[in-house]
Amino acid sequence: MGGLALLLGVVGFAALYASTAIPVPNQDAVGQATIVYYADGRNELGRLGDVNRTSIQLSSVPVHVQQAVLAAEDRGFYQEGGISVSGIARAAWNDLRGGPIQGGSTITQQLVKNYYLVQDRTVRRKVTDIILAIKIDRQLSKQQILEDYLNTIYFGRGTYGIQAASRAYFGVDASQLTLEQGAVLAGMIQSPGFYAPETNMDGLTDRYNYVLNGMVTSGWLTPAERAAATFPKILPAPAASSLAGPSGYLLETVRLELLQRGFTDADLSGRGLRVVSSFDKAKQAAAVAAVAAQRPKTNAQGVRVGLVAVDPSNGAIVAMYGGADYQQQQFNDATQAKPQAGSTFKPFTLSAALENGVSLYSTWNGHSPRTFVKPDGSGTYTVPNFGNESFGMITLMQATADSVNTVYVDVNQTIGSEKSIDAARRAGVPNDVPIDNGLTVPLGTASPTVLDMAGAYATFAAQGLRTQPTSILSVKTFSGGVLYRLNAQPARVFAPDVMADVTWALQGVVTNGSGFAAQQLGRPSAGKTGTTNSNRSAWYVGYTPQLATAVAMFRPNSDGSLQSMAGVGGMTSVTGGSFPARMWTAYMSAALKGTPVVPFPKPAHIGGQPTPSASPTLSPTASASASGSPSATASGSPTDSGSPSPAPSASSSGLPGPGPSGAASPAAASPSSSP
Repeated sequence: MGGLALLLGVVGFAALYASTAIPVPNQDAVGQATIVYYADGRNELGRLGDVNRTSIQLSSVPVHVQQAVLAAEDRGFYQEGGISVSGIARAAWNDLRGGPIQGGSTITQQLVKNYYLVQDRTVRRKVTDIILAIKIDRQLSKQQILEDYLNTIYFGRGTYGIQAASRAYFGVDASQLTLEQGAVLAGMIQSPGFYAPETNMDGLTDRYNYVLNGMVTSGWLTPAERAAATFPKILPAPAASSLAGPSGYLLETVRLELLQRGFTDADLSGRGLRVVSSFDKAKQAAAVAAVAAQRPKTNAQGVRVGLVAVDPSNGAIVAMYGGADYQQQQFNDATQAKPQAGSTFKPFTLSAALENGVSLYSTWNGHSPRTFVKPDGSGTYTVPNFGNESFGMITLMQATADSVNTVYVDVNQTIGSEKSIDAARRAGVPNDVPIDNGLTVPLGTASPTVLDMAGAYATFAAQGLRTQPTSILSVKTFSGGVLYRLNAQPARVFAPDVMADVTWALQGVVTNGSGFAAQQLGRPSAGKTGTTNSNRSAWYVGYTPQLATAVAMFRPNSDGSLQSMAGVGGMTSVTGGSFPARMWTAYMSAALKGTPVVPFPKPAHIGGQPTPSASPTLSPTASASASGSPSATASGSPTDSGSPSPAPSASSSGLPGPGPSGAASPAAASPSSSP
């Protein structure tokens, strides 16, 4: 009877062996998170997806680390046929005695469990384990099995695979692991939670010693080498999420653009994509530091800042400040908030005027207030300058430097507001940003994002060549296959001579006008301030030939609508020439440090030559005053001008309230005339 039972058992096992097919690998066991790098392609910005795994080849794992793993988990790996008969017998005897189901698993069996099957521990699963382990051992080389195993197992700290674990615990690639570091990681495989260094360093040390002693027993380590080994230093546990802090806004921006480019959520969470972002690590650090140093410190509760810097040559977003901590506020103040633009829209009207032959040195009526007939003939519109200051008859050049509303409304009406709008669209203000076709176009009643304005002014910096801003330089598979590479193709949207004169006028804003704080940059720059009605938003957007940067500051109510910033930072009126211009200057100074000073093109003088007094010159007095106190700026510095109007609503501002949810309440938009 015993022989018959044995025969039936052998026949049954053979039948089960023949009928058991090797399944498709469990996606959870092979999935890899998308790794996003800074623009240098080396420094990691963060990861997208829940799986922290980076698969590598076995040749990248030092032999002493491989041996440490074998000493910890399966010392007979290279001699056995996928299973350990003694281990199985020991586990079976325990089962017969009524004990808990045990393992006795080889590395091959562990691979089967993690790579192909679910993590249950039934007898049926153990039998299937054994059959698949034997089959896989016959089909794959030992090297391939060990490689798959090392890329699959969990090491704690959210890491899967030896490469991710090496980075998390020691800050090095697996190829650089020392003997001692490898022994620590090998010791953790049995129970990463139990042997976590944060909670059980004594237990981990015992396990480490067990591994090294096993290496001596197996002949992989001499007693002298064992005696010389010292327990390595383990890094503190990393932050819970790479979305924490300002970098979370960068990762979310990259994620959204990847989806726009046709990649799926499944691609991002499991394919192990390698994405090189456009963000420059040093420039990004400079942006965060500039905002922290120059933003208002007093009476500034609820004040938000957005900053974006764009490379005019290819549209690469090299830096972005969307908020202090993405985990606390999932609303990007650089790409989602839509504060009214104010006088930063005047250069679009200026561009259109120059295209229609209007000279920078033509003279206009700068008195305040002035009353204009609305284009549709439905009535009149009265426009004042800031503080109702009258300038008399002045050139368009001076009107740009001093941001004179009455002149710019006149220019816009003269050439036709549709031409101002067309210029804004060509520069890069998206079609989904509403622009009223009326007298107030150059006063910035429209509400673009900070990214929109940085991209539009990058067109000016590139002398009329527009490139769509992007946060991605390349996307590759984890094995190096190229899926996407940025191929910037700038489009000519303005003539070079028009751009030369626009830049000449905007240099005057810095040297002789409301953007005087930017003189502290110490190199030629062009820019425009923007300050909206009732002090609800303040902007500075400017550029050099190498870099265009936009900064906006605003304070939303709980419903998302903007409230006045009067009193913020001790200033009676927060203008674009104050905190925003200082943040811009601090950022650009750091971002451009060590780079050559590139001159702007000479002005074309469309429509006529200037008089000597019309040329912008650097004023030492103005330069010195740029470092003055906020209160001094508020009381006497050149600023934008504006006219009264209803407050913008939540829907027109595109802003959430101060809470962490970032949800804006819908409301009807109310247009506002802004400088």
